Amino acid sequence: MRRKQLSLLAAAPWLAAAALAGETATEEEQIEEIIVLAHPLARDGLAQPSDVLGADELERKAVDNIGATVGNEPGIHNSSYGVGAGRPVIHGLGGARVRVMEEQIDTLDVSVSSGDHAVTVDPFIAERVEVLKGSATLLYGSGAIGGVVDVHTGRIPNEVPERIHGAIDLRGSDNGDGRNGSFRLDGGGGNVAWHVDGFTREADDYDIPGFAESAALHALHESEEEEEHHDEEGHDDHDHEEEHHDEHEEEEAYGTLPGSGLEVRGGSAGLSIVGERGFVGLAVSGLDSEYGIPGHSHAHEHDEHEEEHHDHEEHHDEHEEEEAHHDEHEDEALPVVALDQTRIDLEAGLADPFGGFEGLNLRLGINDYEHVENEAGEVGTAFANSAWEARAELTHDRGPGWRGALGAQLGNREFSVVGEEAFTPPVDTSSFGLFWVGERPLGELGLEAGVRYDRVEHTPAHGPSRDFSGASASLGLIVPLAEGWGATLLADYSSRAPVGEELFSESPHPGTGVFEIGNPELDQEQARNLAATLNGEGEGWSAKGTFYYTHFPDFIYQAATGEEREGFAVRRYSQADATFPGFEVEGRVTVAEWAAGTLHLGAFFDMVSPQLDISGNDNLPLIPPNRTGLSLEFTSDRLRANVDYVRASEQDDVAEFELPSDGYDDLRARIAWRFRPGDTIVDLFLAGRNLTDDEQRLHTSVVKDLAPQPGRTIEAGLRMRF
Repeated sequence: MRRKQLSLLAAAPWLAAAALAGETATEEEQIEEIIVLAHPLARDGLAQPSDVLGADELERKAVDNIGATVGNEPGIHNSSYGVGAGRPVIHGLGGARVRVMEEQIDTLDVSVSSGDHAVTVDPFIAERVEVLKGSATLLYGSGAIGGVVDVHTGRIPNEVPERIHGAIDLRGSDNGDGRNGSFRLDGGGGNVAWHVDGFTREADDYDIPGFAESAALHALHESEEEEEHHDEEGHDDHDHEEEHHDEHEEEEAYGTLPGSGLEVRGGSAGLSIVGERGFVGLAVSGLDSEYGIPGHSHAHEHDEHEEEHHDHEEHHDEHEEEEAHHDEHEDEALPVVALDQTRIDLEAGLADPFGGFEGLNLRLGINDYEHVENEAGEVGTAFANSAWEARAELTHDRGPGWRGALGAQLGNREFSVVGEEAFTPPVDTSSFGLFWVGERPLGELGLEAGVRYDRVEHTPAHGPSRDFSGASASLGLIVPLAEGWGATLLADYSSRAPVGEELFSESPHPGTGVFEIGNPELDQEQARNLAATLNGEGEGWSAKGTFYYTHFPDFIYQAATGEEREGFAVRRYSQADATFPGFEVEGRVTVAEWAAGTLHLGAFFDMVSPQLDISGNDNLPLIPPNRTGLSLEFTSDRLRANVDYVRASEQDDVAEFELPSDGYDDLRARIAWRFRPGDTIVDLFLAGRNLTDDEQRLHTSVVKDLAPQPGRTIEAGLRMRF
């Protein structure tokens, strides 16, 4: 007997009983495994641009955080805040516009609220990472207007394995003395399946090629200091100015980035009951993380200290020298995030639940999250997020000609910030959505369509609540061309409700280095998108290119005001029309084949060039530069070797009060030797990142002028699968 394997969700008792009805499968009656993708139509091809990193790619590319892991894929960048935190940026959009999920449920952390907040799903325990580029609001709501990154972990088993199997990954690196270990085990018997995983990662402050502060920021500071000195003291104290400048240079961080170390520990345990028609499962996971916040802005404290210094200049010099010396040797003076998350996931699936329906999918995630930003050993600002999210999805067959899925999604979030750096009041957010997506043949063509309705309500601790409702819709066409070639066309309309931080913030936000002022009168953001993709594949080659154009009426952004409060530049959340045109191309070809192995050559190019419809400077901040990439890959039964090179161009199309970024090179290489003792696969590997030791400053990072990426890093390790 062949049975469909479905990935599903939250569990009602009747669903559990239905799943267990009938006999448990024997070895001869094993379930036919169907990989569940982030999009229910993905098996037949999508009109929407997408990308998938499978187990082999993740083994080679997993690093630091999920943003860094996918950040060199075409069209995707990393919003890096050191190595402790990083979120994906897709087609120039990030933050609250890109949804990061674990098994189709939001990570339920607070990473969308600031660049220094970590995503709580670890790339080293992932089985597969799927990316939907462009609006994915139809399936996942307004927080996916820019795209989705879905990390599949397999923490809830959906089949009973024939034997215990698992993986162990151990690695260490010279830069920051990094140590990384993870494992996973899957087993079971009868109709019970179980899963266990765990990981730990530690690293000291990492090495950088030069100064932590960029040359552009240093020049700006010099200019401001000279201007201030001329205004206050004239030209008589030139020698004093040079002496002060020399002392300032000596205090600058060089060669190592202070506050960039981390300690991360986590794991999970899952259990499922697998029956004839489906399964019901539960997983409990935990994460305990402590990481530094390099470049964390405390401009208001610096200004207060500087003012005090001028008032008491005669009595303070000696004390200031002792304090500077003390700070150099005491890590406790640097801000550190202590993060703790406990998460419960429920998942269930039922095949053929009703007539005309192929499967019922239910899923529920419940989260208890908090992190505290400690400074100088004292408790600072505390963030808490108690949240849950549930979704139900029914897949239906071609009945009237359409095959697809309809469903509902609900969620609730209780978010609070308490402390000196509380930039937004506590806000409760509830959301509800209904959706349908489907596809059908249209002669030789494939037609895709979808609609969704969403309602979001924000209730702040003080002041009136705001609620938003909106619709999204899409229409796509899959067009077969000459042999091996095809094209897709997609037109969609989507909407996004503002998040609480955009509506209600009014306080300095050291994580972004600005005084943020929200706008409770913001309207819903809208997006009208057109995308066209041409792809081809043949013996020994593949190619794909995508052009997209997105128009945002009422795009929400932070507008620089030129004002200053408490030592921070003031930025107000505003709205204006904006356009995001861009394209990406990639290709791969087999250049040589021998009996001993195969050599492949790959290349890609991506760019995005958004503009605001305003007078004056119409550039948006944090927009990624153009990139060109080349790769060589050799594969054989025993040996695998890769060389990857990316050239990021300079970014000088900058927003008001934003500094330009220099271009940089990123050269990476990896070689792995494979052994097969019995049923076990062992890979010993040696890898290098940033082998040219170039100064890399990601323009998508809010701290790129204070915290460059790690310098040359050599990593060695082993991965064992059994």
